[in-house]
Amino acid sequence: MPEVWDPLGTLRRTLWIGGAQWAGKSTVARILAHRHGLTAYHYDYHDARGHQDRRIARRLAFGEPPENPTPDSVWLDSTPQELAEQTVAGFAVRFEWALDDLRGLYSERPIIAEGWGLRPELVAPLLESPQRMIVMVPTEDFRQHQLSTLPRAAAMGTSTSDPERAQANRVARDRLVAEDAVRRAAESGIRVLEVDGSRDAEAIADAVADHFKESIT
Repeated sequence: MPEVWDPLGTLRRTLWIGGAQWAGKSTVARILAHRHGLTAYHYDYHDARGHQDRRIARRLAFGEPPENPTPDSVWLDSTPQELAEQTVAGFAVRFEWALDDLRGLYSERPIIAEGWGLRPELVAPLLESPQRMIVMVPTEDFRQHQLSTLPRAAAMGTSTSDPERAQANRVARDRLVAEDAVRRAAESGIRVLEVDGSRDAEAIADAVADHFKESIT
């Protein structure tokens, strides 16, 4: 394991759930936290709400406007491939912010960190064993199910001049980002768990718990 600043030993004991949107990562992390007395860190929540000042500071450092880009410029001015490339590139910067969050936590039990920005290629250098990470991705059928049943998946949550195309670009981007996560996991020997909807969240949590059993039992 490379030398990494870890003042409370939190990173060395963290368990990681990465992967794709709409695979149930947050739900599984909460189930495991409740079952096993773990502390859950939800990357998406912290990234959206706790890192905005850092985003603004970084834009200013690069001579960019401090304001968030407009929804149209994000979702309509780029192809899905460009959106995916931008997203994956941004994960590296945002991962350092997540590590700072985690360094500030301490628990006698492991922290379980989940989120799509916790990428295999970023987490792998921190792992003593690939058994400390799992990547969850939905099958295409289950992705379509989530898009049709989850309001936050089916709608953008922000207004654009062409909502239908914006949503299509978002879905295509998420698919590409997921496919890249699977490739990166394979390169690092990290397990990928496909979620197809045939098992409920408790059963998926059972499978993830079994993967992490050496750390949580």
